[in-house]
Amino acid sequence: MSAATRTSAAPAIEVSGLVMRYGDHVAVDGLDLAVEAGRTLALLGPNGAGKTTTVETCVGLRRPHAGRVRVLGRDPVADGSFVRPRLGVMLQEQGVYPQARPREVLATQAALFTDPLDVDDLLDRTGLDGSLGTRFRDLSGGQQQRLALALALVGRPEVAFLDEPTAGLDPAARRSTWELVDGLAHDGVAVVLTTHLLDEAEVLADDVVIIDRGRVVAAGTPSDLARSDDTVFTTDRVVDTAALTARLGVDVRDRGHLDHRIAAPPSPGLVAALAAALAEADVTLTSLNAGRRGLEEVFLRLTGGTGLVDEQERR
Repeated sequence: MSAATRTSAAPAIEVSGLVMRYGDHVAVDGLDLAVEAGRTLALLGPNGAGKTTTVETCVGLRRPHAGRVRVLGRDPVADGSFVRPRLGVMLQEQGVYPQARPREVLATQAALFTDPLDVDDLLDRTGLDGSLGTRFRDLSGGQQQRLALALALVGRPEVAFLDEPTAGLDPAARRSTWELVDGLAHDGVAVVLTTHLLDEAEVLADDVVIIDRGRVVAAGTPSDLARSDDTVFTTDRVVDTAALTARLGVDVRDRGHLDHRIAAPPSPGLVAALAAALAEADVTLTSLNAGRRGLEEVFLRLTGGTGLVDEQERR
């Protein structure tokens, strides 16, 4: 798959100051983001954070109430005839005719493009070659998801918006889907990925934007966001964190499951003092994770672990 050569050095997607409302509710509140060609951006947030609204605005389904959206340098609404053929869009609701079979659906979609991917090859790569005779309504949820991905990719998009691309997939299908998505960026496609699987974002994304209540609360590479000023360690048995705090002179917290956090960046002195204190207490240090945390931990800390109602329920 290869994206058409672009003549502009501008990002493939530019969103600045985006505001979207549903009645009195502000779904997106001054959001900024940019995606370069050949990079994958994971747009993360709890339900109701504004992810779906942002994507729908970028693909031209909604006009911004304020702010500016450009895709491939164009307004996706005013210049929809230019933008739409260059997009691959995978949404949760595809609207596929329930009696249609996978090859029929994909061949029909391919006929809309001047240089589509080979339909049979794409069916094979998405693991649907064994379900060609099955009507859409009888496909499993995972198979329907893979067909939705194939429909988004068949036109050789320059920009792809993928909403929960591995939802409902088994581990093998999930891994093959990751390979397909990773291949898009290598071929110069700008990819926006929305997912609740934070390990998926860590694997696929070059950049991450976390939003909550319509606002960006963090942005950066996965490694940047995972960097921490704390020191995390595990032990073979329970530790007296109050005594350890007094000994080290910094706050030590028990995070459960023999996992602990020191509110200080790692240093040779701190590590030596920790090891000595644990040895005196006859406790074994089983792991030391200096200065890193998982993306899930970052996400939960920034969003409060909220599970807000989905945006669709507000409309």
